[in-house]
Amino acid sequence: MVGEPMNICVLGGTGFVGTALVNRLARDGHWVVVPTRNPEHGQHLRVLPTVELATANVHDPSALDRLVTGMDAVINLVGILNEHGRCTFQLVHAALAQKLVAALKAARVRRLLQMSALGADTGAPSRYLRSKGEAEAHIRAAAAHLDFTILRPSVIFGPGDSLTNRFANLLRLSGGFLPLARPQARFSPVYVHDVTEAFARALSDRKTHGQSYELCGPQVMTLEQLVRTTAQAAGLRCLLLGLPDPIGRLQAALLGALPGKPLTLDNFRSLTLDSVCADSGCERLGIAPRTMAQILPGYLPSPATPGNSRAMA
Repeated sequence: MVGEPMNICVLGGTGFVGTALVNRLARDGHWVVVPTRNPEHGQHLRVLPTVELATANVHDPSALDRLVTGMDAVINLVGILNEHGRCTFQLVHAALAQKLVAALKAARVRRLLQMSALGADTGAPSRYLRSKGEAEAHIRAAAAHLDFTILRPSVIFGPGDSLTNRFANLLRLSGGFLPLARPQARFSPVYVHDVTEAFARALSDRKTHGQSYELCGPQVMTLEQLVRTTAQAAGLRCLLLGLPDPIGRLQAALLGALPGKPLTLDNFRSLTLDSVCADSGCERLGIAPRTMAQILPGYLPSPATPGNSRAMA
């Protein structure tokens, strides 16, 4: 149910989930400000009449103060899966959350929706999950000043994702053969538009204040099953070689040194923790999540249709 139109600032609004969410919020009639250091990254959002691109560095506290002032709500989607130079998990996840809490308190803006991750915890095995846990801790510590909602998805799939598209590309390049670290790691992949639906429903629902929601698809599958499902949808050969953990760690160390970092040691450590829901946040929000089998054929191009760019479901 859509509430009254709001002024919303979406941090990370030009990314994969951000693009889908900003489109949804604009469709619901909200005025959306999307900050970006490089406006070229947000050109695809300029066609939306109620979306404003703001050139700003969200890690600059003074810029953050200006961005959140006058907003009815702020949504933080900023996140990275791998570190690059000074762009660390600590800076992008934990430190930004701390700065954002301070800016919201100063501007007297109470509503915050925070994108976290399943398994986020200050004692988690990977730096990625620990930094996400620290971000949650900063937000929870400000409960007296914030009406926050934390959303914790499993891996997210959909058009433009870095999950199924990456595996499909790797399978194409390798002729279908893929050595796979942690093939038994478990996930509940969730469709990007089910994630954005969760944000949209939580936005104006007071019952979600102070709550966290684990977001999962309807199926639990291993990493091996996820890759095979991707291959089947894309019409690709799939010959997987499951690696024992010592070899998987070595693979992660080697691949982490390559451009694009297909797999890092920190990714490997995240894979040691299953990404499945203990409690269905989708069900609590009244959402019936869709399966990968329902969605993947709509956007993964197959060899039979080269260059296929079927529309987003």
